[in-house]
Order: sequence, then C-alpha cells, then structure tokens
Amino acid sequence: MSKTILIVGASRGIGLGLAREFTSRGWTVAATERSKSDELHDVESIKIATLDVTDPSTFDSVNGSFDAVIINAGITGAKHQDSAQATRDEVADVMMTNAFGPAHLAKVLLPKIAEGGTLAFMSSLMGSIDDSSGGYELYRTSKTALNMLAKGIAEQDAGPRNIEVLALHPGWVQTDMGGPNATLTIDESVSGLADVIEGAGGGGFRYVDYSGKELAF
Repeated sequence: MSKTILIVGASRGIGLGLAREFTSRGWTVAATERSKSDELHDVESIKIATLDVTDPSTFDSVNGSFDAVIINAGITGAKHQDSAQATRDEVADVMMTNAFGPAHLAKVLLPKIAEGGTLAFMSSLMGSIDDSSGGYELYRTSKTALNMLAKGIAEQDAGPRNIEVLALHPGWVQTDMGGPNATLTIDESVSGLADVIEGAGGGGFRYVDYSGKELAF
C-alpha cells in the first residue's frame, strides 16, 4: 500500500516540484492551491483542494489521512525589507503568511497525520539566528518565528503521537523567489527534500536542509 502525502502550496515552484516528485516515487499525493494552477492539474492522479494559509475558513477543504504533510507557504514581504520602514500591515502580512498561518493550519491537520508520521514546514536558512548576516529583516524574522512555532508544535502537539516535525531549508533554488542565479534547480532541491521526508518519522523536531544536514537554530 502506497504512503500518502499532503503538499500545501503546490501550484508552482518547489511545491509543484514536490507534487511531481512524490507522484513519481509512488506516493498517493494530495495537494492544495490558492488559485488554479494548470501545471498542478496536469500532474496525474493528484487530489487537489483550494486552500489559503491566511484564511482559516478554507482549512476544512482538506479531507483524508496522511503519512506526511508538507506546508509550503511563503512570501518575501515588503520590497524594502527594513524594520525601520515596516508598517503594521506589512508585518502582519509576512508573519501571517510565513509563520502563524502555517502553524494554525498544522494544528488543524495534526489529527489527520498518522501516528509516527511527519509534519514538515518549508523554512529557510534565513530563519537561523545563529547564521544570520542581517538584512531581509521581514523575511528573516518571519522564518525564525516559523521555526519557533514548529518546535513548539513538536514539543506540545505532535509529541504524544510521535509525529516528527521538520523545518526544511530547500537551498537557494531557481524559483520566482530564488531567481535565475540560484545554485539549485527545482528538481535537485525537491529530490533531496523528498529523501529527507522519506527518512523521517518517530517524533521530535529537526531543522535541516535538502541534503539532510542539521542546521543551527
């Protein structure tokens, strides 16, 4: 019997790549999109729902049970990325999309994840306080918040059922966000991420990159 996975935010980029990768590996794949993606609908045998991580009224669009869930949601935030210029709305937008929306959704989805399964958040090396070189203040802060929330979910919510929680750094990837000069193709990143997911499970929290390397929080 094939394993099942839900990929939240699969309309393009890394999320779409993950949907294709897990389908090719024989997993039963469900995916969500915020607006219709023809490319996602072209992937064979995927069950697709409409969901927005910033809108809890859409969270009940996902049905079923899963061995693994990947929540892939993220925006860069305001172009200036400067805490001194940031408005209340700009901070709220990036924090809700990148951190609190995904955490809220994860708590809703946890009962649908099998005991001993995996819950993964698409984070970033920019969420590491240890590694920070400054700049990109809105984006960095939102991903650091996501990592903190993910660890809390691992400790308080997922722990009793031995669900492993991952904060994943996909690498610098050639997506709309990463740009054409990024060092990894989407296929290279998602292949590594899928290996990490397939090797996960058993409880706890890990902050790792696409190669499985542990990252300093």
